[in-house]
Amino acid sequence: MATEQKKLTKEQLMSSFGTLPDDATVEDFIDHLAFILSVERGVADIAAGRTITHAELLEEIKTWRG
Repeated sequence: MATEQKKLTKEQLMSSFGTLPDDATVEDFIDHLAFILSVERGVADIAAGRTITHAELLEEIKTWRG
């Protein structure tokens, strides 16, 4: 199921880059963009009702352990 994301403007992105230190590397910028994308996807999932409870997550995690 595709996640409908809010599209950030160039101005919003450039403003968020202002929070990075002056000596930020390209990798820092990439990590920052990945973080923003993850948050936006999470917000869109919440808005669309694609969530589970903490208890459901704990049960799902139990299945990860072989």
